Amino acid sequence: MIFYDCLTAPSPRRARIFLHEKQAPHEVVHIDIMKAEQMSDEFRLINPSCTVPVLKLDDGTILTENAGITAYLESAFPSPPLLGATDAEKGLVASWNSIIEFQGLYAIAEALRNSSPMMKGRAITGADNYDQIPELAVRGLARLNAFFDMLDARLDGREFVATDSFSNADISAIVAIDFARFVKVSPGQQHQNLVRWRASFADRPSLQV
Repeated sequence: MIFYDCLTAPSPRRARIFLHEKQAPHEVVHIDIMKAEQMSDEFRLINPSCTVPVLKLDDGTILTENAGITAYLESAFPSPPLLGATDAEKGLVASWNSIIEFQGLYAIAEALRNSSPMMKGRAITGADNYDQIPELAVRGLARLNAFFDMLDARLDGREFVATDSFSNADISAIVAIDFARFVKVSPGQQHQNLVRWRASFADRPSLQV
């Protein structure tokens, strides 16, 4: 397999952590989005949407979304299960992963991409250009603070977000918490559960790659 990665972006990091948790053998091709390498003619042949991550399978199949990448890896490398071991767990992991994406990751992206001078004209990822809307940056920050409050409440007395074991929901939440630093937001003193939970993964090997 060939994994098209970017070390500075949150979406590839989610897939990168998942790959390492699965210990799935793969090659890595780094795409520097700061140099707009994802917009090159060469990369467009791999992913016309001009986004990373991308996972190219041995048979030539190309997966361009985290949902597809994780679904494939869970099936091809079932141990350890990261999308849930039972029917109920599968539902919980999928539900919480969706909540974290919409309420956390999208809120941060909304705040960052609509305020950063470096992303002027690039308010949305992909092949097309979109102007920034400053009001969306304000809304994104408000949504992010509400997300922190919600996730802190969820983690009260819990070791993991979705089930009783480490899952894709934890991966997405970890990436969201770390990504929030790009908009200068971190869990505060009122988020002790969130702080404790994030610290518990400080030495996890897959988070060091």
